[in-house]
Amino acid sequence: MTSRTPRDSRLRLVPRQPIAAARRAVANRGSRPAPRPPAGTPARPELARQARAGLAGAVRLARWAAEERAPGGALREETADRAAAALGLTAGQVRSDWDRARLAGLLELHDGTARPGWRLQAWDRDDSAVLRGWVALFDAWSLAHPEPAGTDPTVAAEVVEAAPQLLSVMHLSAGPVSVAMLLDLLQQRVAEIRAERCEIPYGDRPAPAAPAPVTGDPLPELLDWALRGLASVGALVMRGGSGAPAEALLTPLGNWAVWVKLEQICVAAQSPAGNIELSAEAMLRGCADLTPGPARAEYRAWLAARPVRSAVEELLDAARADDAMVRGLAFEALRAVGAPAEPAVRAVAGEPVLRPYALLWLAEHEGHDPEDAAEVLTREEATWLWVDTAAAVADHGESRLLVRHLDSAVQGTVPGLLEEVRAVGHPRTVQVLVALAAAHPDPALAKAVRRAAFQVHRGGA
Repeated sequence: MTSRTPRDSRLRLVPRQPIAAARRAVANRGSRPAPRPPAGTPARPELARQARAGLAGAVRLARWAAEERAPGGALREETADRAAAALGLTAGQVRSDWDRARLAGLLELHDGTARPGWRLQAWDRDDSAVLRGWVALFDAWSLAHPEPAGTDPTVAAEVVEAAPQLLSVMHLSAGPVSVAMLLDLLQQRVAEIRAERCEIPYGDRPAPAAPAPVTGDPLPELLDWALRGLASVGALVMRGGSGAPAEALLTPLGNWAVWVKLEQICVAAQSPAGNIELSAEAMLRGCADLTPGPARAEYRAWLAARPVRSAVEELLDAARADDAMVRGLAFEALRAVGAPAEPAVRAVAGEPVLRPYALLWLAEHEGHDPEDAAEVLTREEATWLWVDTAAAVADHGESRLLVRHLDSAVQGTVPGLLEEVRAVGHPRTVQVLVALAAAHPDPALAKAVRRAAFQVHRGGA
């Protein structure tokens, strides 16, 4: 969130580590208690209420799209017209809410059809799901509010990269900050970014073209764009001034989100006490904060209270849900079942969402070393599993674990990983890439990941 010393910004190679390490990323996530937020921060229920209010339009559209089984991807004109007529909105409002619903994880795309994401399903009962959905939209503000037409994309990317520092200053100021001061900070930070830049072409790809010359300083206009984009997602408010706003102030949600980023934590839902009598999904969520040993003991106790066949079926039903963390933990629990689960696991190996997990489970059951079990996956299956596990880490882990998750990718380079991630078609691809770009400390890598997220969001390859 602060300026960095100069460095070589080449995209680093990521070592080839078994995909099994990715599978364990959620189970082994940090368990240190979350620090207390600053004095005056509203309680989580109040923050969640504010987030629900800000995303009410996106939730309404997401539920309509799920019921109508609307085609996914770029919103078609006829679909936008039907939604506008059904919800009493303009086509422009529908397109805005559609983008916000996708970026917040309320809608996911499966086989070209929009389906409700797990956050939408938990929206009315789970404050953590609501806050994580809002933070996902906050991280993707530049996608939700595109830059003005004709803007140099390189300069726009520099402003996006500088925005966290501006937000940090606003948070530490604990009050309104003048637009003039923010502009001065932005100009300083952009100058630092340009001084730090060391873009070296990789492979056979040509070096990036020099930005086109511009007349005048584009930063005032782009600062206004950034502030309005952050205001549009509910992170800040702009006020004062006879024409243009004179100052900006973080909202309680924006202040809390910046504090979370500065602390580099993501607050997970608290585990309920007593897991044996709960459903499979609730039991798995209750075990999420446990280390592997105590978690296995909980799995065995839960399994001992049920017939094996019904327990296995319930775990597989939980794995089919949209929460990737629950999916990974369900197969960890199935490892505690052992041989009696093999027929059911083999039967679901044809389901795309479960296939990578099922193949790993079967390989380990047949005697493969867990570190070598990933060899049974195709490259595409391994990439899909990497994105799915990254979604679990982004939803329930700490930012540093998402950065570390890069090491578990099978691709040899970050550009190679991004190319294959874009092609694999996982419904959470955009959210994962946006979260990774927001978390990674290397500005060049974050810029490349953010560009890939933009291409996927806009339907490009």
